[in-house]
Amino acid sequence: MRKPSPVSFGYIPVGSLLMERRQEDPAVEYTSALKRIGGRRWDAGMISQPLPLFYFVATGGSERKILQLREERGQTSFGEPALLLAHPGNNSLPAALEVLARLQQGDDRGKILYLRGPDDAEGFRRIAAAAEDMDAFLQLRRTRIGLLGDPSDWLVASSPGPDMVTKVWGPEIVAIGFGELEKSIESVPDEALEAPLDALVSGAASVHEPTRDDLAEAVRTFLAMKDLIDEHHLDAVSVRCFDLVSQRRTTGCLALARLNEAGVAAGCEGDLVSALTMLWIHTLLGQTAWMANTAGVDTRRNTLRMAHCTVPLQLATDFLLRSHFESGLGVSIQGLLKNGPITLARVGGRNLDRIWLSEGNIIETEPDDRLCRTQVDVQLTESEPVSALLDSPLGNHLVLTAGHHAGRLRKWWEMIIKKEET
Repeated sequence: MRKPSPVSFGYIPVGSLLMERRQEDPAVEYTSALKRIGGRRWDAGMISQPLPLFYFVATGGSERKILQLREERGQTSFGEPALLLAHPGNNSLPAALEVLARLQQGDDRGKILYLRGPDDAEGFRRIAAAAEDMDAFLQLRRTRIGLLGDPSDWLVASSPGPDMVTKVWGPEIVAIGFGELEKSIESVPDEALEAPLDALVSGAASVHEPTRDDLAEAVRTFLAMKDLIDEHHLDAVSVRCFDLVSQRRTTGCLALARLNEAGVAAGCEGDLVSALTMLWIHTLLGQTAWMANTAGVDTRRNTLRMAHCTVPLQLATDFLLRSHFESGLGVSIQGLLKNGPITLARVGGRNLDRIWLSEGNIIETEPDDRLCRTQVDVQLTESEPVSALLDSPLGNHLVLTAGHHAGRLRKWWEMIIKKEET
């Protein structure tokens, strides 16, 4: 999971002119508790600081001042929800309600966090969680996703415009032509391959179809992608990997597994949506995620099968080195994932403002030689029927991460992304 220490955030007390003349400061009695969870008092001159911000609604009559501060904040932090801290005295809650109602009238978003008093432990836990959520939002706004080549031709529902990704979720999309990747591959010297190649073979449970030359080219591709990621300062990447197969007779499967292992959210087929979902999970939860095909469903057992030719090695208890399933070329990863709790996620919709989330468990999986090499069967919880995937899919690929986190992911989405129903 994410940081064990509190996320640093700022809060600006906002009160009426009358209360200022009386020199009353309702925020004072909350200072110690806010400090313990990472909060620091700001003045209005600090409003552009790149940290989560809360508006402490000190008194009634502060509504217009809060809206003015909100407008100033928006100049440097576009799309950020307004977080309003309210307390029982001085008409704080009525003022917060009025401000949130005004924001929502303008299609803006916000959240009221109500404290029953300075000793409201549950209320402060909610504030700390909101600070973590906002911190993840601000981090996403500073990230860069590399698109190496165009999205694969078959991704007819999973190829949003880069501007839409940035507008709704925050990451900047960096387009990198396939030719640049080829040049990077060709520039990797042979002597750079030996150590990572030996480590790969010694770490695998076995090597089946790939030759030593196949393994060397897969390692070369990984090193080339890593160089491009460093050069372009990327936090995530999605690769039009089938061009590697058709034009270079190698694969990106190993490269993606290794990149995820190194903390770069890496997906294939040029699927920006899945790369975004993997980056979201990494940023909010601090966890690695796996992008895979939805290869089959069983509505009677409420199970689905996921399969792909790569998998982050952190998620596998062991792995085999195989050829690529569709082409029989190059190197793929047949990972063995342990049974246990997982969360599935999918972002989608025309405006990238819809999600599908479900929790479940990996169960015993009988390998099927008609599918990609890494395969798992997932049994969804009873409250999540697998038939929903057949009725209203957001696309083919799903993203899997270890543990049950659907509630956390959904709360973040509701605060940051979800559109208000009209």
